[in-house]
Amino acid sequence: MFDHVERDVSSIRLPRWGRVAPAEGVVPWLVVGPDGVPVEPIRRFLVDFVAQDNRLGSVRSYAYDLLRWWRWLQVVGVEWDKATPAEVRDLVLWLKQATKPRTAARTTSAATAGRVNPVTRKRHLGDQYEPRTIRHSNAVLRSFYRFWIDDVGAGPLINPVPLDRRGRRPNAHHNPLEPFKAEGRLRYNPKLPKGRPREMPDERWNELFAMLRSNRDRAILALAISNGARASEILGIRGADLDWGEQLVRVVRKGTQAEQWLPASPEAFVWIRLYLADLTTPVEPAQPLWQTLRSRDHGDGLRRHPLNYEALRAVFRRVNAALGANWSMHDLRHTAALRMSRDHTLCVP
Repeated sequence: MFDHVERDVSSIRLPRWGRVAPAEGVVPWLVVGPDGVPVEPIRRFLVDFVAQDNRLGSVRSYAYDLLRWWRWLQVVGVEWDKATPAEVRDLVLWLKQATKPRTAARTTSAATAGRVNPVTRKRHLGDQYEPRTIRHSNAVLRSFYRFWIDDVGAGPLINPVPLDRRGRRPNAHHNPLEPFKAEGRLRYNPKLPKGRPREMPDERWNELFAMLRSNRDRAILALAISNGARASEILGIRGADLDWGEQLVRVVRKGTQAEQWLPASPEAFVWIRLYLADLTTPVEPAQPLWQTLRSRDHGDGLRRHPLNYEALRAVFRRVNAALGANWSMHDLRHTAALRMSRDHTLCVP
């Protein structure tokens, strides 16, 4: 089969071939070659991916994984439709030992990469690819080739991202009255370490909250720790998504894209009220609730702009630098979930 293929993966360096570029039309992100022309097999797959009602952020994520795959194929000299499990296997081996490329100069992260933070007891991100990154890459490639093999009838004869059958036929004893189970794990997926929810102790929360500089930031974090909403869901709240009487906020859920009303603490609504009082102009019902603290001219006049995820990350970078920590919005989500699990008043009889 393909076992005779052997490569010295430690000596491989991926070329800076192509890029992921924003695009107009139904597909918001495309992989383009050095000539600026979209890679057609990837474009057709992403069109189908978008048609399945996947999120725009997922399209971008899939595009980056496929760009890395195309760069890998350039190095090993294999056409995309001639790929075998050997190429996927060697890519996984390469990802396990490769250092992630950097587009900016290192700052303080050089000394902390891969180490456990003494304040939060969380490990800082390292310079190598994480197991979840490798698993996501495998899932993207299997989905890409499943589209071409099963739906289009083109590509290689078999999916180069095989399943770990372990000698068993999937759903061999399937009950026709029950749904089919998952096919099984992918053969080259690395194992994930068993983790535990990351709860922020009350004293650490008080330290973090005390370092915030604005009522906007206090409102966002108070909201996050009271209902466990994701950062993207909180940033998507508009002026009309606040129910002051019932103390509810409406968010668009990340996975289903469904609107859902979530409860929030009285403290969160107090900070929201103080934040809105700081604004020189009221937030309209259809406008994003969270805005930048400073007005900027982006070609449409001097005004405040919607707060984005990178700006929210900058808030945490500033606070973490002062505390010597590495807290994130996701830690507030974990903390909220564990607090709710211990709150017996939330139990429904």
